[in-house]
Amino acid sequence: MSVAAAGDAYVAVGDYGTIVRSRDGGKTWQQAAAVPVSGLLTAVSFADPKNGWAVGHGGIILVTRDGGETWAIQHTADGKPVLLGVHFTDADHGYVVGAYGTAMLTADGGKTWEPMPVGEGRDADLHLNHVFSGPDGLLVAVGESGSAFRSKDGGQHWTRLATGVSGSLWSGLQRKSGQLLLLGMSGKVLESTDQGEHWTVLETGTTQALTGGVEKADGHLVLVGTGGATVTDQDGRLVTAVRDDRQNLSAVAASGSGLILLGQNGLIQDPPTH
Repeated sequence: MSVAAAGDAYVAVGDYGTIVRSRDGGKTWQQAAAVPVSGLLTAVSFADPKNGWAVGHGGIILVTRDGGETWAIQHTADGKPVLLGVHFTDADHGYVVGAYGTAMLTADGGKTWEPMPVGEGRDADLHLNHVFSGPDGLLVAVGESGSAFRSKDGGQHWTRLATGVSGSLWSGLQRKSGQLLLLGMSGKVLESTDQGEHWTVLETGTTQALTGGVEKADGHLVLVGTGGATVTDQDGRLVTAVRDDRQNLSAVAASGSGLILLGQNGLIQDPPTH
């Protein structure tokens, strides 16, 4: 479901409490020695090579202090909601989002978690699918019904952004040049060059839901989604291809000049294309 870099290693999480780790760029993977849950893990984030967190169903927040080899339950959210996103900006400051507006923050590495109200009124119950960093300490959370929220003060206060779309947004990222990208239903890719004040819909040529993306070291963008859809930027435009296996893809990581793809059939190392 999700993958994160832990220094030179990669750690991926998935169903049945699966957590696996690769030290060779995704060629081989080893299962974590100790994982105390057996449910679906939906997201993982590392603050540095040693300190990482994973979240999932049942309100579970797991922590590792050894780069993903062993894990422990750090916290269980009240009501045991489905948690869908986790993001740590350093070893102390982290953010978790999930179903029905669930959102929490920590300033002590997860020892304590506090509620983090993101939406107001009807927006307070929206599913929040992903949270990530933007430029200048910005935080962005995305969710259902085209919702996106921005915080400029470390999650203390949030403002809804006018995305102009109504379908669910599943993920997002900041490009090295500072632009924000949001990914969602029906092949939607939204771009903002002004920290979310205005958004432009980029044409992708696909109606598949886009669920994850990465900008490679060379500046090229790779997005993935359902039905084996992969979107890359070529000559200033986005081009969609469909993998032969057509499996649903949930996330992607850059490994050297190649890629690590995550999907319904597990982990795929995608070699560089020349």
